[in-house]
Amino acid sequence: MWDIDLKYRETYETTFTRLVEKRDALNLARPLNSYSLQKIQDAFTVEWTYNSNSIEGNTLSLNETHMIINEGFTIKGKSMREHLEAKNHQLALHQLYKLVQEGYVLNDSDILKLHELVLHGIEEDFAGRLRTSGVRVSGANFIPPNALKVSQFLDELIAFVNDNPLQLNDIELVTIFHHKFVWIHPFFDGNGRTVRLVMNLILMSKGFPPAIILSLDRKKYYDALNQANAGNYDKLMLLMCQSIERSLNIYLSAIPNNDLEYDSISNIVSEPGTPYGMEYVSLLARQGKIDAYKEGKNWYTSKKAIEDYMQNRQRKRIV
Repeated sequence: MWDIDLKYRETYETTFTRLVEKRDALNLARPLNSYSLQKIQDAFTVEWTYNSNSIEGNTLSLNETHMIINEGFTIKGKSMREHLEAKNHQLALHQLYKLVQEGYVLNDSDILKLHELVLHGIEEDFAGRLRTSGVRVSGANFIPPNALKVSQFLDELIAFVNDNPLQLNDIELVTIFHHKFVWIHPFFDGNGRTVRLVMNLILMSKGFPPAIILSLDRKKYYDALNQANAGNYDKLMLLMCQSIERSLNIYLSAIPNNDLEYDSISNIVSEPGTPYGMEYVSLLARQGKIDAYKEGKNWYTSKKAIEDYMQNRQRKRIV
C-alpha cells in the first residue's frame, strides 16, 4: 500500500518551495485584519461547500448555497437532500475549525465525526460508520478493498500521516493521503466530501489555508485520481498545488502592502514587454510551470511569474 513512486518530485520541486515560502509569509503576517479574515473565511465556507458538493452531483449554484447556509432560504425545485448536504457541510466545517491547531494528530474519531456530520439526516444508518460490505465506484479504474480490511487500512493510513515514514513535505503528504483514502473508500457514501475535509484539516494544521478543488475541474480531478491508482501522482499533485496556491494568494491579498499583482493572463500578455502569447502562458499556467491560479474558467498570473520563468529557462540553458 505504501509503495509510492516519487518520480514527480523533480517536476514540482520549485512549486513546493514557492508554496512553502508563501505559507511562511502568510504566517509571519498573522494576525491578519480581523474584518478581512472573516470575509475570506465566510467566502471560503460557501465556496468550499458549493464546490465539494457539486463534485458529488449536488445541483445547487454558488449563490443558492450561500442563501441556504447564510440566509436560511429554501430553494424551490431543489431536493431536501441537496439542502441538507449544504447545511451539513457547513456544520462539518464548524467542527473542523475547532480541531485545527498546530501539532494536530490525525485520528479515526475525528474522521468518523466529520463523516457523521456530512451524512446527518441523509444516511443516518451509515453516518460515522465504516462500510460493512463491498462497493464499486462509478467511473473509477479500481475496486475498493474488501470491507474486512477497511479498518486496518484506515489505521495504517492515519499512522502514515502522523509518522510520515517517507519524510514527505506537507503538500505531498496530503496529496497521497487524499488518494489512499479514496482508494480505501471507507464509507458507503460521503467519501469524497469527507476526504476533502480531512485533507484540509491536515493542511490547515500545517499552517496552510484550505485548498478548494473546483467543481469545474471535476473531470480533471477524477482523471488524476485514476492515474494515481496506477501509481502516477503527477496530475493529482499538480491539481493539489494549484488549489493550494489559489487559496494562499487569496489570503496573502489581505496583507497590507503586499506585492502580489495578479491579473488575468489576457491582460498580462497585452502589456508591453511580455514576450509570450496568451496560449503559451495559459499552457504554462495549466501545467503548473508558473505561479498562477484559477478563478472560474480564467487563469491569473503576474508579470513577475513570467519573468521568473524566463530567468529559470536562461539559467538552464547556461548550465
